[in-house]
Amino acid sequence: MKSRTTLVFVVGATLAASQLTAIAALPERSVSTSRQFIVYGADARLRGGICDLAERAKRDALRLLRQSDGWQTPILVHAQPPQANLPEATRVRLDFSQTGSGLKIQLNLILGDAFDASEAARDILRAVFLEKIYRDQPDTPAGTPYVEPPEWLLDGVLTLAHETDSTATIDELSRALAADRPPEFRVFLQQQPKLLESPSRVLYRAYAAAACSMLIDSPGGALRLQRFLADLPAASPDSVAELRKHFPELGSTAEELEKRWSDAVKRFSRRERYRMLGCEETERQLAQILRVEVPQAQQQPSVYGLEDFEKFLPLPGAGPGLKRLHDDLLLLSGRANALYRPVIAEYQQIATLLTRKKTKRLPERLDELRETREQISRRMTAIEDYMNWFEATQARAMSGAFGEYMKAAEFAAQRERRRRDPISAYLDSFEAHH
Repeated sequence: MKSRTTLVFVVGATLAASQLTAIAALPERSVSTSRQFIVYGADARLRGGICDLAERAKRDALRLLRQSDGWQTPILVHAQPPQANLPEATRVRLDFSQTGSGLKIQLNLILGDAFDASEAARDILRAVFLEKIYRDQPDTPAGTPYVEPPEWLLDGVLTLAHETDSTATIDELSRALAADRPPEFRVFLQQQPKLLESPSRVLYRAYAAAACSMLIDSPGGALRLQRFLADLPAASPDSVAELRKHFPELGSTAEELEKRWSDAVKRFSRRERYRMLGCEETERQLAQILRVEVPQAQQQPSVYGLEDFEKFLPLPGAGPGLKRLHDDLLLLSGRANALYRPVIAEYQQIATLLTRKKTKRLPERLDELRETREQISRRMTAIEDYMNWFEATQARAMSGAFGEYMKAAEFAAQRERRRRDPISAYLDSFEAHH
């Protein structure tokens, strides 16, 4: 009897010790303020930073969609350092599955030297939207393919939420509109941002923000966008048809849709009228303004360059055209680069003189202004070339300007798989750190 009691005690003590060991082996965790994000990792400060990043991404999305929180499924975030035996492991992986007690959403982050907080925020927002999509479907059968939120919605929400940092986005969109029309709406919805290089990625964010603005700014747009998200699991593959179902004002024909889309892009490109322009953008807008439209009876207006004043000045509609030119120059002077302000002021004086039919020495003054603009452009190009040379050859740290290009190339090329035996893993790790 005594031996049996001793055996039971030993077995119980062994089980208790094993449970304590298992509990001690669990990684430490932090819970965000809304308690939806549970972050596991060894570094407490890092866990706190990820909690803050996740809460800010969710708060921005809720503010744009004008929606309360009301989350039902927690989101697990595992933050871990790179593993030497898994050099090809994906930096960010989102796992969505059905367990016996409901849905499980887990985000795995590898926090290496190439960790990008903006990309992490994007994937956190993907998890937030995924929880919203399946919030009313907690009994989704295991193995059912889940529907992710659209890529354009993720980029659009993040861009609109950080409008104070959207200068590059607006600049890229303005340059694109000056060179060409925006892509067809259906083509834009089908683009894969992971395959785009850095400049195209910035432009994609601008188009995504314009698309989100077009939908949210429509009557009841935020509520209908919420319904669009909730209906995604049963949606058809035709994304345009699904958007038209929830937003009938997009139009029933392709022409109406493209007109609405083009207007939305142009409207978004003019969002930051108060922002000071750079030299390149000032020169581009000045070149567009220095064209005088002279209205003609029962005909389309004729457009003349300012240097052709001898041709349009005798026409009856020259006065209103010059007045419009003067007003446009005045508006541009408030946002123009400081180097161009004397040039714009000189053009304003010339427009005023032409209105009064005074043309003495105007050809010489116009030639001097053209030469001054060319000198400014050459000087700024030389400065930019020098800065690029310095960054490429003299900088002591990487700028990260080509980070997205490298990610896109890596994603598209699907690098050759490496060997994972201990010796190969050690050599790869040694090479990465030396």
